[in-house]
Amino acid sequence: MSTGTDHTTFDAAMAGAPVIAIVRLPDAGSAASVAAAVHRGGIRLIEVTLTTAGALDAVTTMREAGLDGLCVGVGSVRTSGDARRSVDAGAEYLVTPTTNLDVLGAARQAGVPVVCGGLTPTELDTAQQAGSTYVKLFPASAVGPRYLREVLAPLPDLRIIPTGGVNVETIPQFKAAGAVGVGVGSALVDQQTVVAGDWPELERRAKALVSAWHG
Repeated sequence: MSTGTDHTTFDAAMAGAPVIAIVRLPDAGSAASVAAAVHRGGIRLIEVTLTTAGALDAVTTMREAGLDGLCVGVGSVRTSGDARRSVDAGAEYLVTPTTNLDVLGAARQAGVPVVCGGLTPTELDTAQQAGSTYVKLFPASAVGPRYLREVLAPLPDLRIIPTGGVNVETIPQFKAAGAVGVGVGSALVDQQTVVAGDWPELERRAKALVSAWHG
């Protein structure tokens, strides 16, 4: 599976509705249906974590589905090998839970954007200085919007995407605090809804999250 060597698709998706749908499930068997549902709801960024069985096959399937404007990424990337395998499967961007220089190097070599995770000001700044396209405040629920605002006071150039416990109620708060986007996991894609095949509910949630961002 080939992938592009620029950031155009990722940048376009972030500019439209910077809400990343995170798929972290026991297996990725329904990932294509999940992608279609959140896409109908207006989300154009989806991330399948490597902790999900069959994640890379799901990425390939999502790319081949040809959903207009959908940008498919891989999360929980922790090694350069993870990065290379993800890109080979068709990942258009990578997301990490921490800041790993080997992953940053592999992403740079492949020409794909990467969003590296951090919690402290040092970790977030280090990630961006090392080339992370955006930085992921994780776990955001442990610190909240006020923490984000205080981090950005001396570091206003950081492009921060809070992730972890983000939901429709907290999105406006994080945006007001200076977030440039958000990552949403179980508040959007949860196992119970996926097992039930309730795709209209996923679409409804996606629409609500996008609306919460745009206010």
